[in-house]
Amino acid sequence: MQFFKIATLSDLAPGRAKAFEVNGKTIAVFNVDGQFYAIDDACPHRGASLAASIAKNGKVFCSWHLFDFDLKTGACGAIPDFPVQTYELKVEGTEIFVLC
Repeated sequence: MQFFKIATLSDLAPGRAKAFEVNGKTIAVFNVDGQFYAIDDACPHRGASLAASIAKNGKVFCSWHLFDFDLKTGACGAIPDFPVQTYELKVEGTEIFVLC
């Protein structure tokens, strides 16, 4: 695994999310009050984009069926055996990198 540059800080304003293609995966990156989180973009239930969903109180709620996923751990609150993959991020200067 290695770090890949995916964005700059100006690409993700606070409260925003965006999906990025990285090393053959689609990863959703969220900016929650200046803290960045990265998880698989596809909801494991039906494949909805989590980057296009609503993030609130440290969770993202799938826009199709409201399954909730913890942005830090990927755990699903509705079904414990239904997590999404999380990814390590780092910020260097104004650039955001994801480990995958």
